[in-house]
Amino acid sequence: MYRRNIFHILYPVACLIGLFIVYQAWFKPTYLPTPPPSQLDALVETSPEASPEPRRDGRTELEHKQIRLIDPGVIPETTHHELLESIRDEIERGNVKTAETTLANLPATALTETKTRLYTAVLWNNLGIQLEKTGGTAASVYAFKKASSLDATNPTIHLNLAHAYWELRDPAMTQDFLEQLVALAPHEPFPHLALADLFQERDQLGEAARHLEQASARAGKDPAVQSYLRTVTAKVRGTEKSEERLTTRSSAHFTVKFDGEADQATWATVLEILEEAYREIGQKFGHFPSKTIIVVLQAKSSFQSATGSPIWADGLFDPVLGRIQVPTQDALTDRAWLTRVLRHEFVHALLHDQLGPAGSAIPTWLNEGLAMELSGDHWSDLDQTMKRKFTPIPLPALEGPWGGLSSDAATVAYLEASSAVHYLIARFGMHRVQELLAQLKARQALSAAMQSQLSLSYEQFQSMWVDQLQEQGKKG
Repeated sequence: MYRRNIFHILYPVACLIGLFIVYQAWFKPTYLPTPPPSQLDALVETSPEASPEPRRDGRTELEHKQIRLIDPGVIPETTHHELLESIRDEIERGNVKTAETTLANLPATALTETKTRLYTAVLWNNLGIQLEKTGGTAASVYAFKKASSLDATNPTIHLNLAHAYWELRDPAMTQDFLEQLVALAPHEPFPHLALADLFQERDQLGEAARHLEQASARAGKDPAVQSYLRTVTAKVRGTEKSEERLTTRSSAHFTVKFDGEADQATWATVLEILEEAYREIGQKFGHFPSKTIIVVLQAKSSFQSATGSPIWADGLFDPVLGRIQVPTQDALTDRAWLTRVLRHEFVHALLHDQLGPAGSAIPTWLNEGLAMELSGDHWSDLDQTMKRKFTPIPLPALEGPWGGLSSDAATVAYLEASSAVHYLIARFGMHRVQELLAQLKARQALSAAMQSQLSLSYEQFQSMWVDQLQEQGKKG
């Protein structure tokens, strides 16, 4: 059984869910009724008594969350008073198209008056909130950009823009942008979390850990949040220490870290395999990573201790640190094995890059099936399983972590993941699969995403696929 790939279902999924819970519960502002004017410039923290309660989908429900809307307050007494009032009313009624058109066509002379310009920024911000409710983050970001261009000092507007950038993996979220946001909102944890993410991608782990500590200091007193941030900070610092002795070499799209004395020949082979995977799989999938992917070659003797992986794990993609990690012992004597592992983990890195913060939303069977299908990772064990009678596990039962599965059940799970995704691509094409992933990225449930993109229910898809699987079993 190809047990080596199970690990990036166990630990990384837990980390992603943890990060998603922390982000949703503490760092992502949410929609609230407009507060009294006295509270306009403050963001409300979760009360110490309210602890996050994870839902089945990994999100959290809290009574008190941060503010996103800004109370428009009193309309400035200018020649454009009535026009601004009508826009405000349209936004509050949810008539986003009318409000958007009117705001976009506001006379340029209106924006020369400071009070009107600042009020218009508030209207753009609140329009962005309405656009996000109806069309998702991608639909709202331009409104937040417009608001920020009109008011460079409002922390709520710039926090909203930063959250949109983060969800979209927008390159506009630069170090300069985030440092300005820290100055605007010095008590907010989110800019530090985003800076930590940015420094992690640059492999500046010391700076990443420093900003994680800053986020922790600003994240309130909830023990679950504090525990999570301490764990990630310790992981980053531990990784920095364990990798300080490694040599680094880079290609166009990858950075490989390795023992300079022991792995001189291996790193060149790894880069060659990965660059080929980048071209072939990226073209097949229709997406290429937006950032350099770090690959760490570990000695077999230290692989488990350095990665925290079980003894049977031969490779993993760590989404918390954004690294592919593989042991190098005997790697060159079995290039076929090395190629399978690297290509498989590259697909996981590719999906992580595409989905961004919504990475935990992809069902495990779809994640693993895509890794096997796109990497051309065919397991002979699965052929043997197909020849035996087995009871299919319902796909909904394979959406979450697989850690509780027995060895036999795990083999069936991988067989089903490979078969279901192969059927999905063969019947509907990669374009439809990409549309499906886009809906998952927008936080749509899998059942709703299938209905909208495939024009059939989750149950219908599963029934059609099982029929095909059983037919294939008879032929085998």
